[in-house]
Amino acid sequence: MQDTDTCSGAAQAMSSMRQIAITERRQRAQRVTDKASGKDLNRPELEELIKFVRDGDTVLVHSMDRLARNLEDFRLIVRRLTAKKVRVEFVKEQLGFTGDDNAMANLLLNVMGAFAEFERFLIRERQREGIALAKKRGVYRGRTPSLDGARAAELRGKAAAGVPKAALARDFGISRETVCAYLRAEAGRNIW
Repeated sequence: MQDTDTCSGAAQAMSSMRQIAITERRQRAQRVTDKASGKDLNRPELEELIKFVRDGDTVLVHSMDRLARNLEDFRLIVRRLTAKKVRVEFVKEQLGFTGDDNAMANLLLNVMGAFAEFERFLIRERQREGIALAKKRGVYRGRTPSLDGARAAELRGKAAAGVPKAALARDFGISRETVCAYLRAEAGRNIW
């Protein structure tokens, strides 16, 4: 917990960290760090924040793109918070929303959210173009495999012996989906 006097310093320091928000409640503040991407709503720390805040709290968010990467999710999250009578402030953009906002505030919310979504789209498009150019030059080879040939053969052998996929994932330090991908690759349905 922090004093509210240190909240403004914490808000300024947020730019160097992947933090979603700081909530203020009367004489104390709670810091919530969400390391999940803002690309979707499946974020346990965000849900915990929404459950935690109460009427009169303020949620400080470093920037709009940290909250959500598409306009629909962005508006939904802000609406959920303001419905609880929580003020949402975006430090970088110097904007605040309470749910009782006027038409100009709603316009700004939508326009700034749309810009965050547009920026995400441009980044992904540039990334795709860069990968395509690197593939043409023969420089890009994709992600390196999680397991070398011997370890992949060992994984397939254990799977054939009936070891559950979840246990294989734990033992080999990979995800269950990666285990399935190695097994599909063996069957000739390579998805890599």
